Amino acid sequence: MVHPIVVYGDPVLRQRAKEIKQGTDISELVTDLFETMHAANGIGLAAPQVGRSVRLFVVDGTTISKDAEEAEPGMENFKMAFVNPVLIEELGKPWEFEEGCLSIPNIREKISRKGTVRIRYYDENWNLKEEEYDGMKARIIQHEYDHLEGKLFIDYLSPLKKRLLKGKLNDISRGEVDTEYRILAPLRK
Repeated sequence: MVHPIVVYGDPVLRQRAKEIKQGTDISELVTDLFETMHAANGIGLAAPQVGRSVRLFVVDGTTISKDAEEAEPGMENFKMAFVNPVLIEELGKPWEFEEGCLSIPNIREKISRKGTVRIRYYDENWNLKEEEYDGMKARIIQHEYDHLEGKLFIDYLSPLKKRLLKGKLNDISRGEVDTEYRILAPLRK
């Protein structure tokens, strides 16, 4: 089922998400997250973005065109769910890339992140994994993991940049933004 995307200003996006009890049937939620993400043309989606404050996110780099700036080897197989993830380590030289977020529509900004991550997580079948990712995969994981910690990509911006975006962010909170997907705006009248 495709859910509306919760947008900037909703308190669920600022909460640290709760762990999911091991063994819980999450198949429906995983399917819903993938369907919602694909309907919105996203490459990652965290459960808080559909109003569920639990530690789960999905990614799908297979949709990135081979010609896109984000394309890199291995993206064609990068479709998975991360359940109760723990970011063990962020390594490497930081690099800037323009990020966006389905919960902050129509705003894109250059964000600096480390190039490699090591993460421990369960897959959707409750198999424990510990893996290392780099490049665009690491960036997508860091972005979605931040959602589970109550953090948004705009939190990495300078105070001046945040002030310049304040009007647009307020419009988003009121639902006064054009999107090709359904949104749930906290201040919509």
